[in-house]
Amino acid sequence: MANSRMLQDAQEFLLSEVLPGWLIYDYLGCNPVLAQVATPSGHVTRPVFLFVPAEGDPCLLTHHVDAGKFAGAGLDMVVYSSRATLEAALRDTLAGCSRIAMEYSPRNSLPRVSRVDAGTVELVRSMGPEVVSSADLMQYATQCWSAEQLAGHRRAAHSLGRIVNEAFARIGQRLADGPTEFEIAEFIRRRFREEGLTFTDGPIVSTNAHCSDPHYEPAPEGSSVIRPGDWALIDLWAREDTPGSVYADITWTAYVGSRPPERHRQVFDIVLGARDAALSFLQDCHRRGDDVQGWQVDDVARRYITERGYGDYFTHRLGHSIHHTVHGEGVNLDNFETHDTRRIIPGVGFSIEPGIYLPEFGVRSEIDAYMSADGPYASSPVQRDIVLIG
Repeated sequence: MANSRMLQDAQEFLLSEVLPGWLIYDYLGCNPVLAQVATPSGHVTRPVFLFVPAEGDPCLLTHHVDAGKFAGAGLDMVVYSSRATLEAALRDTLAGCSRIAMEYSPRNSLPRVSRVDAGTVELVRSMGPEVVSSADLMQYATQCWSAEQLAGHRRAAHSLGRIVNEAFARIGQRLADGPTEFEIAEFIRRRFREEGLTFTDGPIVSTNAHCSDPHYEPAPEGSSVIRPGDWALIDLWAREDTPGSVYADITWTAYVGSRPPERHRQVFDIVLGARDAALSFLQDCHRRGDDVQGWQVDDVARRYITERGYGDYFTHRLGHSIHHTVHGEGVNLDNFETHDTRRIIPGVGFSIEPGIYLPEFGVRSEIDAYMSADGPYASSPVQRDIVLIG
């Protein structure tokens, strides 16, 4: 079934940017955008092109063995069989188009966007159009949350905030028995199921040096026992178990004891300062009416940490897009792993999660944020102080 809202939004964007069309290509799932815009009823085995013109009706090019998988899509369809008929149909479809947006990123600068192989880009170029990146178009059409998705995200985020504090309390209750990182992760997974939340992996439950591995996940064997004097970090993500729901994703930290070491508190305060500086920057830009690109927000937080002497220990981007996968296809807050020039537009959600990772311990503070028409705001619980356990 074709997503009429996404197609309408795509054509609105194409008209505003004076782009003749969007060509969405997929082969064996290489481009997840196709299934979002026009979902087949089963497995598709041959190359598919969906052409969305700035004006007029979209057209789907599909092989005859797969045509039945799109029979209910409600789209005009051109069926090909041989390579020659595919190229002829594609040439006719693109006739008169000077430029075409595709899931392509020059020099693969945005890997999340760059879904189309070089040969297919060469094929389209050979037919006349200039191929440009669909980065902002794809985000506008497919990554903006609906009101229902926003409400579901906020409910999930509220549950995560409650569960992370229950997990810290669980450590305190079990401290005499020596709880392990894995045991607390299992507790969180059980609470997810009880709350009607779904998840694909995680959570991260780590202590001390393990906290400096941003994607550490405790295993049944070999995970650390949590003891008094330990530093603990929990990163957890989940969404409501309903079609189309979007994720919430937060990270909190705690100390097992009543007085955290001064250096832990110092690093914690710097990480929170960077987090809050990033959100304040977004809010200030919105008040001035300035557009913001993802890389600019990363720069604000990274500069804050660097000026305080810990820049070398902030080793990942500031934040990621959030959608029906925990790392969505929209703008990332990134000028470190990539230079993300996508605009932060109303309707998108993303994480803000600076971190400082030292050899003996690590600190990350992650909140979710939503860019509403009235400006950006934190859409998840926000940690303000170190949680004390015991």
